[in-house]
Amino acid sequence: MVKYTRGPLALPPDPLSATFAALADPTRRAILARLASGESSVTEIARPFQMSLPAVSKHLKVLERAGLVARGRRAQWRPCRLSAGPLKEVDDWVERYRSLWEQRFDRLDDYLHELQDTEKSNDGEPRE
Repeated sequence: MVKYTRGPLALPPDPLSATFAALADPTRRAILARLASGESSVTEIARPFQMSLPAVSKHLKVLERAGLVARGRRAQWRPCRLSAGPLKEVDDWVERYRSLWEQRFDRLDDYLHELQDTEKSNDGEPRE
């Protein structure tokens, strides 16, 4: 049986679901994009957003619990940094479906070329 916890910081029990849940929010994706360029403090991360520091901290906690963000400690400064490991798991999961979609797109491409060829061959003939 699956147990769900309640509250804004609750994440699904398995790591891949936790990663997808964390990535589902556009603010959290923007935070990860910011951290991709290097470590930042919570204040620096919060600067471009129209929200309070506690709200940004909640987003960081979700990302941290999903394993996407790690916090360090250097004297008074507690930098946040991107942890890309869970993103690799997402990439591995998506990769399993890539060939399926590529095959489908190739078949669609073939079909569209057939339609174009049929249309070209019918251009000189009257249509009914």
